[in-house]
Amino acid sequence: MPIIKSAIKRMKQTAKRRDRNVGIKRDIKGAVKAFLAKPTSEGLSKAHSELDTAVKKKLLKKNTVARRKSQLSKVAKDAGVKLASTKKAVAPKTKTAAKPAAKTPAAKPAAKKAPAKKPAAKKAAK
Repeated sequence: MPIIKSAIKRMKQTAKRRDRNVGIKRDIKGAVKAFLAKPTSEGLSKAHSELDTAVKKKLLKKNTVARRKSQLSKVAKDAGVKLASTKKAVAPKTKTAAKPAAKTPAAKPAAKKAPAKKPAAKKAAK
């Protein structure tokens, strides 16, 4: 056990970070194993999300995660699973006969300047 105050604090910080990192790695392993057991688009999405979280928290390197995601995507492709897109489909705009109103730039109110203060003249003592 450390005796110095800063070393005690460092030990507490290290323990807290280790717990957090182990938890994130456990989540990654669980999501990947679940996906490999039963490949689904939701499982793939969950695994990718967990891996991205690890990169964001600087727990794994970017290229390591890219390699793992690539391997998962290959398994998904072989199983015939496609990653569901997160973007919502937008209906195409239809042309209407009415012309859109021309937008005019709104005039901003002029900023009022504070009146300039003149230095008070000192009265000469007689």
